[in-house]
Amino acid sequence: TTYFEGMPGSNCTQATEFSLVGFTEDLATQVTLFLMFLLTYLVTILGNLGMITLIRAIPLLHCPMYYFLGSLAFVNLCTSTIITPRMLVGVLLGKKEMAYAGCMAQVFTFVLLVVTECFLLAAMAYDRYVAVCHPLLYPLVMSPERCSRLVARSYLLGLTSGVGQTIGMSGLLFCGSSTMDRFFPYISLLLSLSTSDTTLSLVILRTSSSLLGVPSMLVVLVSYVAITSTILSISSAEGKSKAFSTCASHLTTVSTFYGELIFMYLITRSDTSRGGDKWAAVLYTVVTPMLNPLIYSLRNQEVKEAWWRLRKIK
Repeated sequence: TTYFEGMPGSNCTQATEFSLVGFTEDLATQVTLFLMFLLTYLVTILGNLGMITLIRAIPLLHCPMYYFLGSLAFVNLCTSTIITPRMLVGVLLGKKEMAYAGCMAQVFTFVLLVVTECFLLAAMAYDRYVAVCHPLLYPLVMSPERCSRLVARSYLLGLTSGVGQTIGMSGLLFCGSSTMDRFFPYISLLLSLSTSDTTLSLVILRTSSSLLGVPSMLVVLVSYVAITSTILSISSAEGKSKAFSTCASHLTTVSTFYGELIFMYLITRSDTSRGGDKWAAVLYTVVTPMLNPLIYSLRNQEVKEAWWRLRKIK
């Protein structure tokens, strides 16, 4: 690892590279991991690109719910692309070094995409709430202009969070602690490695989580409480089934996203030093982006019909 001298009067030297040693040295395991990551990435690319293409090509899917889903597919595509190719290079070629600037860029992009996804899922939950609880007002409330604003605000909030987190970490020193037993860098890991005062960075991290993460999660929870109440008030079993079917795919996606997010940042937080969060992070960043298009393809009747129509067009 390359170092340069720190500030005058300091005995510290700042690391200009990080070494990611989360990859096993066993050749057979390396090959297995490479094939597993490569297959997952290919499915992710094909699934999300296919979903975006399908939504654009089939008029049946030109409605707010699928507009949000297309945006979600794009975010999933980007999330996987900023993480998985670097992991593949590390596993296949043993390239463990990552420049400090590259590390900060990856952290910024990752935070931007995660926060954006939180608010996209919240917007989708609100969309389902209006569709189930106020169907007569749906065309007025979920107009194309409002949907565009909701998506734009999701990206803006993600950008704001990414910039804030990156600025908060820009002044941190990493003196002789540039080795990470992980597949990729993320904020909580970098804070634990820093030898300087991380108070400001922790305040920014917790404030951002409180101001952005909690409200988006509350929108989802409140929306589904109202949806559940409305569904239970429907007298016919057929009506209940139809109302629930409009929310099933999104509810599955939300449960997967927040379940893995909570597992990664809360449950495994106390086990960071022993690497307990390593595979949780892989599950969240590599597997989840692959699952979302599969969930909507397998559980949503309209998407299935759209696939058949697209095949007939071809």
